[in-house]
Amino acid sequence: MPQAYDPSQEGAKMSYAKDMSYGDYLHMDDLLATHHPQSDAHDELLFVIQHQTSELWMRLVLHELTAARRLLMSGGDFRPAFKMLTRVARIFDQLNSAWDVLRTMTPSDYTTFRNALGNSSGFQSHQYRLIEYVLGNRNTALMKVHEHRPELHAMLAEELQRPSLYHVALDALSAKTGIAISPEARRMDNPHSADADVQRAWKMVYENPAKFWDLYELAEKLVDLEDYFRRWRFNHVTTVERVIGFKRGTGGTSGVQYLRRMLEVELFPELWHLRTEL
Repeated sequence: MPQAYDPSQEGAKMSYAKDMSYGDYLHMDDLLATHHPQSDAHDELLFVIQHQTSELWMRLVLHELTAARRLLMSGGDFRPAFKMLTRVARIFDQLNSAWDVLRTMTPSDYTTFRNALGNSSGFQSHQYRLIEYVLGNRNTALMKVHEHRPELHAMLAEELQRPSLYHVALDALSAKTGIAISPEARRMDNPHSADADVQRAWKMVYENPAKFWDLYELAEKLVDLEDYFRRWRFNHVTTVERVIGFKRGTGGTSGVQYLRRMLEVELFPELWHLRTEL
């Protein structure tokens, strides 16, 4: 009979009584102890893990966006920031795939534990809100959702004092094209809306990519990021409609109607609008 494979014979370490193991490094005991369904329903664990893993990916998104913004502000080599922005786009692709798993839950499955959620809702995710603020969609009315957690509210308020990633991109755009950007386009306490001068500057970049290659590549990285972000939002809408139809959300929003309004939000509007002019 064939002998069972013994990796120790090839030098694999088999004892970790005195050394850090895989589980130690990842704090697996702590991580796996965070799943606390509020009911006995079979599908609630899927719902909990879906949202917990999404929050972990969003933490990485914030890590990458914060570093990319810092690099762009330095005025040096943009290429490391490009890699980070590409990674963020791929993270949203990963998050998109997660909806496919959640959609295996039927409306009947969801009703077995929905009441256990109380008023908790993804609408209350401070990390998602922080991502939107970092990118430039700064709807300050939504700050109120986080008032019950002063430390989280303060984190969001601090972000509003910093230029968004798109503000930083616009600074570089203005400096390299010579086109002044209006103060209104650089307001840090409002969602960014399309600005004619910003669009004119980006159009100059797209008409002269060889001259403005760094800006040209930055623009396409931002478009790629928003493309994947939009897909994630769209899949969110269709998943919610598939599971709860047009019921109100657990957090009190209008559910699908609210999410559909979010599909209309443009993070970098000028980069999309200029395509009609080229």
